[in-house]
Amino acid sequence: MSQGQPLVDKNVSQEKKTIIVGLCGNPNAGKTSIFNALTGSRQHVGNYAGVTVESKEGIVNFEGYQIKVVDLPGTYSLTAYSIEEIVARDFILREPDVVINIVDSTNLDRNLYLTTQLIELGARAVIALNMNDEAEHKGIKIDRKKLGELLGMPVVPTVGSRGHGMKELLQEVVNIFENKEPIVRHLHISYGNEVEEEIKKIQAEIRKDSSLADGRLSTRWLSVKLLEGDNEIVKEISATSANKENILKQADSSRKHIEGHFSDDCEIIIADRRYGFIKGLLLEAYSHLNTGQLSISDKIDRVMTNRILGIPILLGLLWIMFQATYTLGAYPQNWINSFVGIISHFVNGIMPAGLLRELVVDGMIGGVGGVLAFLPNIMLLFLFISFFEDTGYLARAAFIMDRIMHTLGLHGKSFIPMIMAFGCNVPGIMATRTLENKTDRMITILINPLVSCSARLPVYVLLAGVFFGKYAGNVIFAVYLTGIVLAILIGQIFRKTLFKGGAAPFVMELPPYRLPMLKSVIIHMWEKGSIFLQKVGGIILAASIVIWFISAFPRNVAIQDNTERLSKSYAGQMGKFIEPAIKPLGFDWRGGIALITGVAAKEIVVSTFGVLYQTGADANEKSAGLKEAVKKNMKPLSALAFMFFTLIYIPCLGALGAMYRELGSLKWTLFAVSYSLTLAWIVAFIIYQGGSYLGLGA
Repeated sequence: MSQGQPLVDKNVSQEKKTIIVGLCGNPNAGKTSIFNALTGSRQHVGNYAGVTVESKEGIVNFEGYQIKVVDLPGTYSLTAYSIEEIVARDFILREPDVVINIVDSTNLDRNLYLTTQLIELGARAVIALNMNDEAEHKGIKIDRKKLGELLGMPVVPTVGSRGHGMKELLQEVVNIFENKEPIVRHLHISYGNEVEEEIKKIQAEIRKDSSLADGRLSTRWLSVKLLEGDNEIVKEISATSANKENILKQADSSRKHIEGHFSDDCEIIIADRRYGFIKGLLLEAYSHLNTGQLSISDKIDRVMTNRILGIPILLGLLWIMFQATYTLGAYPQNWINSFVGIISHFVNGIMPAGLLRELVVDGMIGGVGGVLAFLPNIMLLFLFISFFEDTGYLARAAFIMDRIMHTLGLHGKSFIPMIMAFGCNVPGIMATRTLENKTDRMITILINPLVSCSARLPVYVLLAGVFFGKYAGNVIFAVYLTGIVLAILIGQIFRKTLFKGGAAPFVMELPPYRLPMLKSVIIHMWEKGSIFLQKVGGIILAASIVIWFISAFPRNVAIQDNTERLSKSYAGQMGKFIEPAIKPLGFDWRGGIALITGVAAKEIVVSTFGVLYQTGADANEKSAGLKEAVKKNMKPLSALAFMFFTLIYIPCLGALGAMYRELGSLKWTLFAVSYSLTLAWIVAFIIYQGGSYLGLGA
């Protein structure tokens, strides 16, 4: 539970015609496809209060009810090891009228572990037996009526990717809400006589505290959590219970007694009992007709995850992604550029000359328009990432990279945050919470920003498109690939010097391949891409105005030459100050200013170019556009060095904030800033000076 919040009961909706539904399930169980099938476009994205975990909510109207569906974080359990588990558990305790538990029909023994914890929480739930078609294809037979009776909750077969079973699922939600579902009942999972006796002892102490024994929360559930050593429950009882000393003393005594009796950790003993319950459940309601044939997923994996072919296939798919991102995105990008140019020309013609016109044309339109043109490229990148995720290939990429990641002393699971960083480094850094080992988490966090995020893509597309023509897609692919290679090399150095030790054991779970639903992929793409649009309307617009101001002032009317005026502005003075440090890299002072502003958000690098390269230019130069302005002021070799510097140097403020929160250390965060800036300078220096020495500087 969230620290500092009191233990309270779930809040039943006060509106008679409103039902609040929590959607929970394991990762890869198809939770998102069911959420999208239920809510469609009637959904919005935010964050849960007080945390940075994504929150998705949607509304569906059914039989006179307005059903609010909340998509909880994907989790394997509710044991409060990660922020996702805490968020999901807190919500289920406090908010929903009904819980929809999505389980993978092809992997029931793993998925039903979460179900056992919903039973212990006393949640009123319905089981969505998802991917039912895949289970049937594999010869799996599930007696859903028997399964529902044994679990004490209805079971509905679904195929989320096709929208099958949604009406039946909603009908069960209404039935449970109206208390019309006859099989809904609360179960007690037996943990064996020895454990049950200790649970009763802890319950006896809890019941002495009226604030905990008033029926709002199960005293049995609290007792089990204390036996498991659940830190969040211990904190809550320590902070709120008048009988805390006796409760915690009894819990500690009972835990020691059980561990002494079984010679094993108490939490493992309880988990074994839950899996024993699941095994007995499946013996009654589950059968698997083994045809002796490989599934389609297994046949595909023989090629896609092959020890020899796996990595070349992965690289080939990434190459296709970046080629398509640049090539296909070029057409709408040119349309947006033309549209921005028309607006700029129109505003330039109707507004009188002066500071206000310069602000609007040079600052706002030039800065924001220069970045907005790259929206199609970013949307295409997210389209590919969403497709890989929904097909199940994203997990394969981690599996393929497992052998390489072992050279870092890590495992393939550490590659998943790196793949997520293609979209944004912030969720990539946050995804390291799934790594059980602290050393693994720290190394993965420190190298994560070396994987290029979508915010840097506009810089690559701009410079590669201007200077490398038909080879631009290959250059962009090379930049991204270099980021991955550097992350692996730096990770090896860290493991051998700062974080010595071996890899933690880990078993990679591969979900079956699935044909993604187009609507689901589009929704994923839009959810991620809309963040870019929010930046355009917020931080990038504000930054563009600030950059225009420092490039337009102080106003010296005696200076008539536009270039000289710009060089003597506040921006010019700042740029000239740092120019000696960046001149060996082939950058002028304007490039230096762009890199400084890019620390706030990498898209602002392009916005800065849009302002600095066009501020003070005459009408003909402005109409030529940002690309021509860049081409006039940079050379191919310096542009290449600039792209690699942008790849490596200081992460954006959002990523730095995420690193500080996850590392829990200002020292390590500053270390990340220092090493990345130093590495960026060295790489850019080698590219520019080495290329110049070889005569490639033209």
